[in-house]
Amino acid sequence: MSRTADINIKDNHIGETIGQFLKKILESDEVAAVLTPHRPAEKDMIMPRFITDPEHLQGAEPLSPAFAVNSARLVSRLTRQSPGGTIAALLRPCEIRAFVELVKLNQGSTENLIIIGTDCPGALQNADFFAFAEKHGDKATARFLETAFSDDQASAEDLQIAPACRACTQPTPEGADLAIGLFGLQPGPKIQVYAQTERGEVLLEKLGLEEAQADEKHQSAAEDLISRRSQARQEMIEQTRAATDTMEKLADYFSRCINCYNCRTACPVCYCRECVFATDVFDHEPVQYMKWAGRRGSVKMPTDTLFFHLTRMAHISTACVGCGQCANVCPSNIPLAELFISVAEQTQSAFSYQAGKSIDEQPPLAVFQEDEFQEIVGIENGS
Repeated sequence: MSRTADINIKDNHIGETIGQFLKKILESDEVAAVLTPHRPAEKDMIMPRFITDPEHLQGAEPLSPAFAVNSARLVSRLTRQSPGGTIAALLRPCEIRAFVELVKLNQGSTENLIIIGTDCPGALQNADFFAFAEKHGDKATARFLETAFSDDQASAEDLQIAPACRACTQPTPEGADLAIGLFGLQPGPKIQVYAQTERGEVLLEKLGLEEAQADEKHQSAAEDLISRRSQARQEMIEQTRAATDTMEKLADYFSRCINCYNCRTACPVCYCRECVFATDVFDHEPVQYMKWAGRRGSVKMPTDTLFFHLTRMAHISTACVGCGQCANVCPSNIPLAELFISVAEQTQSAFSYQAGKSIDEQPPLAVFQEDEFQEIVGIENGS
């Protein structure tokens, strides 16, 4: 889709301008509700909010550096069955990719959904955001954006964005119906909205916004950011693989794990209704611990931590979108994002698959190809 529209920035406040754009959408007859990051009055934490009253968009924080939850799971919950009206969801690129994977797993639907994506300069981990918000108060988002887009650099490296964000090479919202372009356009009086689907094209036309030509600076700035992120990503992956290339190193990597399962809960693509690790299978009898300790002389408690993470790697590495929520919620500060991104890249590369890239591409383990992994199975076609 080629339709592009300009949005005038109000009083140099990009976030407020996008909030007004969302309000314009909600006031139209095209959507019944909007899902967007939102800051309650006098509170620091930014959380997704499901809004039907346009006046409640007053506290919208669409570009906040807070990333407490990947909203893909919430959109899945809102669209699994008909919600009774069309929903517009403002999502980060990694949230869009996660939702695409959930749709493939029949955990959500795009039928009553308009996805609005934004260029993403990154986010802070929870602890860092709390400290940043305490320092800057309700100006935290504006300060973050000022730093993120200073000198036309589409990054927030000086703020030490989350490791997953520093290694993200997909910071633009592919797969959105409407994409809000920010890279390369700041500072400036306008931002641009791009229609990427027929549904987005129709909505943009009905909103009556000023049509414009796509700014070439946006694409070049995004490419520059991706180039720098790609280098950082490769360095991160090499360091992580060197630190986990034996079972002994891997056990040491997870030595601080307390089996809280926060990573499983926060992961947007870990969707099982019942996890095997929450069943009686891993509710061992006391005598079992005594046998293990007797056989080895001692046994680490809690048990099964390494097995849990190996199982998660096998389970979600084909669908991992690298959002970093696993690390964000870990109380022991285990660098989970680095490891899962590293494993996911290797797994997805083996299947020539990129999680969340296309809603029409089936997940690797959902399809069969006769000529797949011939070097492993040792069977040639026709034999």
